[in-house]
Amino acid sequence: MCFYIYTLGCKVNTYESNVISELLERDYRKVDNPKEADFIIINTCTVTNTADNKSLKMIRQAHRLNEKAKIIVCGCMSQHSSERIIDLDNVIIIIGNKNKSRIPQYIDEYMKTKKQIVDIYDLTDVPFEEMKLNNFNKTRAFVKIQDGCNNFCSYCIIPYTRGNVRSKKPEEILEEIDTLVNNGHEEIVLTGIHTGHYGSEFDNYNFKDLLIDILKINKLKRLRISSIEITEITDEILDIIKNNNVLVDHMHIPLQSGCDSVLKNMNRKYDTKYFVDKISNLRDVRPNISVTTDVIVGFPGETEDNFKETVETIKKINFSKIHVFPYSRRSGTKADLMDNQISEEIKKERTRVLLDLSKELEKGYMNRFIGYDLEFIPEIEKEGYLYGHTGNYLYIKIKGCKELLQKSLKVKINMVDYPYCIGEIIEEEK
Repeated sequence: MCFYIYTLGCKVNTYESNVISELLERDYRKVDNPKEADFIIINTCTVTNTADNKSLKMIRQAHRLNEKAKIIVCGCMSQHSSERIIDLDNVIIIIGNKNKSRIPQYIDEYMKTKKQIVDIYDLTDVPFEEMKLNNFNKTRAFVKIQDGCNNFCSYCIIPYTRGNVRSKKPEEILEEIDTLVNNGHEEIVLTGIHTGHYGSEFDNYNFKDLLIDILKINKLKRLRISSIEITEITDEILDIIKNNNVLVDHMHIPLQSGCDSVLKNMNRKYDTKYFVDKISNLRDVRPNISVTTDVIVGFPGETEDNFKETVETIKKINFSKIHVFPYSRRSGTKADLMDNQISEEIKKERTRVLLDLSKELEKGYMNRFIGYDLEFIPEIEKEGYLYGHTGNYLYIKIKGCKELLQKSLKVKINMVDYPYCIGEIIEEEK
């Protein structure tokens, strides 16, 4: 029998889907086409109402593509709204964000009883679910170190669907990374729902301590933090960044708004001055670092002047790329009940403005590296060209053969042809 997995949403879901896949491959065959699968697993997202609709659409589409397949639904949407899934065609198992690693056992139970399984846990006080990945399906491997969030931003449903902050045991993280590195992964990406809050429930061991221990692992070429809050970039973290080149020249730090009144309504834990000052401290220790960010436009009550403040703040910080999200109402959050909801037309226009600004900033950052020698790891080969990313996340395109995939190469950047930096190989990994 065989299976197929659809993954929606964040890098944490991507990691968990890879773990599910590894576990299922002990007894089942993974296929690349859902039409061939006996079981289709859908790992859902619910970060916005739109994400809910995409998840439901994916479940219905899976049934239309393969009416014989049994469907297993897990993740944030099923955690939050399992009642919307129970009666959908061919759905045999519904779980939330606990016990994803038990999906093989749930399948065994269903095969014996032929009865639908719905197993949704209250996540307000649960331990970290132990998961380990031996391999990954891409050049860089994600490692989930933490789950849950206690921030309760006014627009976000995630604390309710992912539960309390909880952390993976450090010795298990180190063992997992060591295995992945020895299996050929040259880059490790630390991921979680609130990554920088790792270890908050431990005695005398936190994110800083974890970074120090990871950086001791032999043969680890690159370490990347998927995302971190500005409030978590402490002086200790800055010192580690300053003194360890294995940590890449890239950090993703969500801004969400460049206007203090909007940040306050979002229940963010900083103001723009704090953010600007911290980025300045970061660039003091890593002058060429790429800082990317998330920004929400059209948050309830955001005036045109508020938006202009955000634009000016972004220019002042000089991000290398902006991920722009038009605010999407999410039932169950405080922001959904706020007055002065912004029209879709205004959100669309503000999104366009920030996307244009993002492209301008990105091209400016890319052009800074013309003439530089940088290391990059090719991820794909197509028609005689290799494509991949440098540590500071420049997207490289060079002539090369597939034998060089997943090997560190030193390249010279000759020009920018957006979205690529065009270069040539000057040294191969020895």
